[in-house]
Amino acid sequence: MRNRKRVGWHRYINGVIISTVVTVLFILIPLYWLIASSLKAPLSVGNSPPSYGPTPFSFANYKNAFVGYDFGIYFRNSIIVTLATTALVLILGTLAGYALGRLPMRGKFTTLVVLLIISVFPAVAVLAPLYLLMRDIGWLNSYQGLILPYTAFNLPFAIWILRNYMLGIPKEMEETGRIDGAGALRTVWTIILPQALPGLFTAGIFCFTACWTEFLMALTFNNSNNFRTIPVGIADFGGNFQVPYGTIFAASVVATVPIGILVFIFRKFVVSGLTSGAVKG
Repeated sequence: MRNRKRVGWHRYINGVIISTVVTVLFILIPLYWLIASSLKAPLSVGNSPPSYGPTPFSFANYKNAFVGYDFGIYFRNSIIVTLATTALVLILGTLAGYALGRLPMRGKFTTLVVLLIISVFPAVAVLAPLYLLMRDIGWLNSYQGLILPYTAFNLPFAIWILRNYMLGIPKEMEETGRIDGAGALRTVWTIILPQALPGLFTAGIFCFTACWTEFLMALTFNNSNNFRTIPVGIADFGGNFQVPYGTIFAASVVATVPIGILVFIFRKFVVSGLTSGAVKG
């Protein structure tokens, strides 16, 4: 019986290892192909037979993306919209998550259900009304025309994460602050926030990624080149008779770098925030 159990565990472990290797290769191979193709000469991308490395090596695609297609403007716009939206979501999500998780109030369950419905609501269903609203108030081709809708759609998910994380913070710490005379806002700032940092990083990275890669609203609300974000800008590369694949690959590599850096630096906080939110509720 012991030998059978050991064989069973070995099969399970081998299955996990094989699944992990397949998943990693499924992610890394397209990423390698993207980077290698971006470093080729523009006329060498897509040649037959294909070369599996960046030969001939060239940075011409990156130069063409920033000089020929105004990718720097798109990158700046994405940074402004994404950082502003993430900041608003974290501020409002922290206050709402604290209220729903720590304070006595009526209608908590109803509020959480409404937030859950909003978080899974398809954006395309409200795209036309939002467009008419933005047109009437003069917010088409503007930063705030993207920041506010992005905040509205990402806020419910952030509230859920932060609320679940704050439920795990001991109430004794909060009561100690109240005994010392701290008000609600000071309690959140000095006691709750330091304990909720993993949840904040998790919500922030998810919000950053969602705003950084959003396409439909950015395409609908902003048609001016001065306010286009990265996804819309890359989709507009090329013309009727030419598709600059090398330039698209180079721009895609640059667009991936900020998300990769954030996930790599704050990976421990993200894992901690996700696991905490999964076991507390």
